[in-house]
Amino acid sequence: MPVSAEALRTHIDYTAWASQKLVAAAALLSPEELNRDFQTADRSVLGTLVHTFAGDRLWLSRLDGGPYPGFVTDADRSLAVLQSDWPAVLDGWKKWAGALTDEQALRELAYTDMKGRTWSQPVWQLVLHVVNHGTHHRGQVSGFLRALGHPPPQLDLVYFYRERG
Repeated sequence: MPVSAEALRTHIDYTAWASQKLVAAAALLSPEELNRDFQTADRSVLGTLVHTFAGDRLWLSRLDGGPYPGFVTDADRSLAVLQSDWPAVLDGWKKWAGALTDEQALRELAYTDMKGRTWSQPVWQLVLHVVNHGTHHRGQVSGFLRALGHPPPQLDLVYFYRERG
């Protein structure tokens, strides 16, 4: 079930749109709300957003052949970083995808995971993984916002399609 480069571009645009909406919603939280521990792997609104940002940054470096950026660093753990650095990463994704062809989407990419294991998968699968990873964690953050008494933004893919026209 290979996916076209155009479909991948659309999904990359979606994940950028949704992530930026969620960061804007998080910016309305108090520091206590932003860091409240929900007993999940990444603990809080901030921790979960930072994890998602770090994943986007790591996968972009793998796909475009950039240097290994590390995963989450102490410097990443702030809303200010998400507001300033994540848009640049998302723009990097859009630039990378803008040059992607259907043939390149089908090619195998060899990479090493954070445990040192080597893998090889088609580019289209890796891009959809990144989009799905972001959707999963944005869903968690949306639930955290509801638990805190804040309605989350509408992030479903259908809202993105409707907004784009």
